[in-house]
Amino acid sequence: MTLATNRPPRSDARPPGLTAEEVAERVAKGEVNDVPVRSSRSLREIVRGNVFTRFNAIIGILWVIMLVVAPIQDSLFGFVILANTGIGIIQELRAKKTLDSLAVIGESRPTVRRDGASQEVATSEIVLGDLIEIGPGDKIVVDGRVTEADGLEVDESLLTGEADPVLKQPGDPVMSGSFVVAGGGGYTALKVGREAYAAQLAEEASRFTLVSSELRNGISQILKYVTWMMVPAATGLIITQLVVKDNDFKDSVARTVGGIVPMVPEGLVLLTSVAFAIGVIRLGRRQCLVQELPAIEGLARVDTVCLDKTGTLTEGGMDVSELRILGDTDEAYVTRVLAALGAADPRPNASLQAVVNAYPADRAADWTCTQALPFSSARKYSGGAFDEAADTSSVWLLGAPDVLLAPADPALKEVDGLNAEGLRVLLLARVAADRALDDPRVAEDLAPHALVVLEQRLRPDAADTLAYFADQGVTAKVISGDNAVSVGAVAAKVGLDGAVVDARTLPEGREEMAAALERGAVFGRVTPQQKRDMVAALQSRGHTVAMTGDGVNDVLALKDADIGVSMGSGSEATRAVAQIVLLNNSFAALPSVVAEGRRVIGNITRVATLFLTKTVYSVLLAVLVVCTQSEYPFLPRHLTLLSTLTIGVPAFFLALAPNKERARPHFVRRVMRYAIPGGVVAATSTFATYALARHHYTGPGALAAETSAATLTLFLVSMWVLAIIARPYTWWRAALVATMGGAFAVVLLVPWLQDFFALRLVGTTMPWTAVGIAAGAALLLELAYRWVDRRFPA
Repeated sequence: MTLATNRPPRSDARPPGLTAEEVAERVAKGEVNDVPVRSSRSLREIVRGNVFTRFNAIIGILWVIMLVVAPIQDSLFGFVILANTGIGIIQELRAKKTLDSLAVIGESRPTVRRDGASQEVATSEIVLGDLIEIGPGDKIVVDGRVTEADGLEVDESLLTGEADPVLKQPGDPVMSGSFVVAGGGGYTALKVGREAYAAQLAEEASRFTLVSSELRNGISQILKYVTWMMVPAATGLIITQLVVKDNDFKDSVARTVGGIVPMVPEGLVLLTSVAFAIGVIRLGRRQCLVQELPAIEGLARVDTVCLDKTGTLTEGGMDVSELRILGDTDEAYVTRVLAALGAADPRPNASLQAVVNAYPADRAADWTCTQALPFSSARKYSGGAFDEAADTSSVWLLGAPDVLLAPADPALKEVDGLNAEGLRVLLLARVAADRALDDPRVAEDLAPHALVVLEQRLRPDAADTLAYFADQGVTAKVISGDNAVSVGAVAAKVGLDGAVVDARTLPEGREEMAAALERGAVFGRVTPQQKRDMVAALQSRGHTVAMTGDGVNDVLALKDADIGVSMGSGSEATRAVAQIVLLNNSFAALPSVVAEGRRVIGNITRVATLFLTKTVYSVLLAVLVVCTQSEYPFLPRHLTLLSTLTIGVPAFFLALAPNKERARPHFVRRVMRYAIPGGVVAATSTFATYALARHHYTGPGALAAETSAATLTLFLVSMWVLAIIARPYTWWRAALVATMGGAFAVVLLVPWLQDFFALRLVGTTMPWTAVGIAAGAALLLELAYRWVDRRFPA
């Protein structure tokens, strides 16, 4: 039990902290907490990350070669890469601007005491020797030593793994990365900046990052496979075109480059980065701070959302709606007791703040608090010992009636009736005369004096948000420390139905607890450790769990959940461990975050299939060319045109389109199950047309005619792949596919475009043969994709 045996000294006796001159002196010496906690990458990192990539290096070398040996239209792919890189840099800079501005809004501002006055400063402005004041929910931002303690309990579990809070007394050390769960006090900063225990961890955890996500890891894995395929295929192509075949050198170089360039899925990484960056910008407009970028992806995969009632379904504040006197107690006396209890806690929680607002301290101005027991979510009550005006003393507890009263107490029936209306009820009880606050049996044999009825304000957007989750197949579970009946009533008001469970009856075993959680929807009287255990139990059943909360009792569960979401008005500790912070405290912003994640993941899966289909057919075409010792059928300009119309432009629109489908695991498998058959069909049909054209055409212009016929087949097959990937159709998707087809038709019909892209269909037999082969390939694609869906379900 945490107990403050000595009340804080009067304000004029408090240590004054550093003077302004001492602060300036320490700043001059560099003794400042200057850890550069950033929410985004630096400009240099953004440019380097977008420019200096493996594939940009390959494309860049090939581009330089083409600028030397071929017409400018065969170098168009290089300008496309420049444009892509520029777009990537611009979008990430926009995301950086959004993140940095939101991070300033969401930044915690510790309270320091200087020149005897309390003032809020930025974390980076703390200097060595500063006296930092702390209360429930505050982070320990630098290492230090406790100088004042008023029932101070610190949770160090994020550093040590020890679940139980540690009682701190003056002289005890505190470490950055821990947080206050009860009581208050102050500590002197002994280590600042990078010397602080958790400084490096905090810096890394807060940095804008594109790592640690299935999507990014999957793309990296795919690119590794692509590299393995490219090396032997490109090597064989170079040998065949430049050594074995006795053709014009410049034309051979151009066709070799034309075979290598499309093997590189250069736009895939770009579009992934752009989709994430635009996601950050869109969420930023809704005042959502994304502290870890993969959280956008993670929330798209969530199938279970655990909601803390207070601050999520209800607004943070409460009002005393009624005071019910039990027995023949004098109401005026009860209000004095409540006023004294409120005045005894310098950092009241929401419930006690409602009491303070209703019963100001001046009602008990002549009472003296001799001992105080701060509220703790684990024990569910607070208390105080007082010397009253008439030379009498008393000890009182204020807390949960079902915790403080015996199960058969008649007052509980009255409490149950109030809880059923969704009201929160506190019991004011007097401790037996022979017991003090530090007695282990202080909560036994109490004399109940009054019930304090608190009205909780429902968030107006809570019902719509829960309806959205239900519609999207996401299970919502309310996990609260309040009375289960009261929580259930509140949940019912916002449309969440299901079994209501008192968490004190939950089994301790993980498997048994998981089974109980599957059956229940609303859980009351949950301790902070139980919240953490419940998240772990749900995860053990394969669920992807998001946890929302704003109080210090939510920190451990937020940290362990797959995605932690904190309200902007929440405690410093909750904001620090959450991946997403709702700065406007609007629960209604969550659907936007989920929708943004689903848009990113679902659309990247779509466009990745387009890019990798191109890679597969490019590698297979190179292999077929090597095996048959023939000229490569395409120049770079042909594949630049095809890539732009069937992949580049459509992928950009598809990547940014709305997508409500819940993200599913196994990204690589889901992409490759379409890309491989699509690429195989495209390569074989194109090479079949090319082979027939080689026998059909003769004479000086034969190779150009063969290339045009093969290009027609490859375009039509690629268009059919696009048409399949774009499903289900909306008006704009159908228009997109039609526009790309129309653009290619324009190239075939306009003479100067025919010359520019070296595309001219000769005769009627071979062009119609190319169309017929493409039609057969389209039918084969439909059959192959249907078979894949049955054989390899996503």
